[in-house]
Amino acid sequence: MKRLTIRARLTLIYGGLFLLAGMVLLAVTYVLVDQRMPQPFGVSLRDLPKTSPTTPSGQNVDNLRALLQEVQDEAKRNALESLLTQGGIALIVVSTVAIAFGWLLAGRALQPLLQITGTARRIAGADTAGRGLHERIALTGPPDEVRELADTFDEMLERLDRSFDGQRRFVANASHELRTPLALNRALVELAITRPDASAETRRLGESLLAVNERHERLIDGLLTLADSENELTERTPVDLAEVCAHLTDQAGKQSPDVTMRRTLESAPTSGDPVLLERLTFNLVENALRHNLPADGWVEVRTGLVDGRPTLTVSNTGPVIPGYDVETMFQPFRRLSRERVAGTRGFGLGLSIVRAVARAHGGTAEAQPRPAGGLIVTVTLPPA
Repeated sequence: MKRLTIRARLTLIYGGLFLLAGMVLLAVTYVLVDQRMPQPFGVSLRDLPKTSPTTPSGQNVDNLRALLQEVQDEAKRNALESLLTQGGIALIVVSTVAIAFGWLLAGRALQPLLQITGTARRIAGADTAGRGLHERIALTGPPDEVRELADTFDEMLERLDRSFDGQRRFVANASHELRTPLALNRALVELAITRPDASAETRRLGESLLAVNERHERLIDGLLTLADSENELTERTPVDLAEVCAHLTDQAGKQSPDVTMRRTLESAPTSGDPVLLERLTFNLVENALRHNLPADGWVEVRTGLVDGRPTLTVSNTGPVIPGYDVETMFQPFRRLSRERVAGTRGFGLGLSIVRAVARAHGGTAEAQPRPAGGLIVTVTLPPA
């Protein structure tokens, strides 16, 4: 009983109660008919004449009385059996129809709960935290308990939606505000080190400050990209992942000539934001090169269709990564344990942006460690 759905349980309860009430009604009818059934043929045994049993006429009357009694009992028994048989058949038929109507009515009564459950499931299955909170149940109907539950749920979604929107706006606004002083700092430092009378020590200091400033600019760009990728896409254009990878791997191969670049680029058409998809691919290739072993390392980039879905896979050689550490690398500002102190290999936003962009396009981004060291990151996107 516990494994049945609420609809099935309500149907069984309604059907069982109807069947029980029908059985009680049939039993009461049987008793009343048995008590109130009149004598057949309108003749009672008391209406027969009283004669002496020793006379021939008296024996005939006794025989007639016995025969009439037997006929009356047989007729009464047939009537009661017919009542039970036909009443039972009618009860079964009506109970079946009642159970069917009970199933339909239970489904209709539970429809608001199914609507609430469907909305909650879509929000819970949203790819990024906060996405999907714009949905509302907007249940119509009488102001009953279910309507009150739906309205309370909508109010909670409204507050959560405002909270997530405020958080995203804060990150975007803060990042934009930080860009201006960083650009000003870069301009002042470049002006100072390009002056003819600038000393060598000043130029070295300026170059160090430019490197620090560039690092901060990349951090701001990463935060902006992360904030933008968590917003819902409003426009989509056709993009082929193979073309994006071909362009970016050509540039990466020139910047890192010591690392062997392997490419297997087959057409993988999808649709989305070209800038975000290019940033996704750039982050994967850059991470694969940055966290590589320069002695005999390699990076492999593959694109193609897997089960009809465009797929991008980037593999590399590198340090051995524990399996339990892989999922944490997709969280913002999370790096491998030995890199958290040094902080020389990025900010820990690369894979976070990759997953955020993939989810914004309705896809997934997963990673698994290579037994010999390194990582295999697979991005799957919906077809164009």
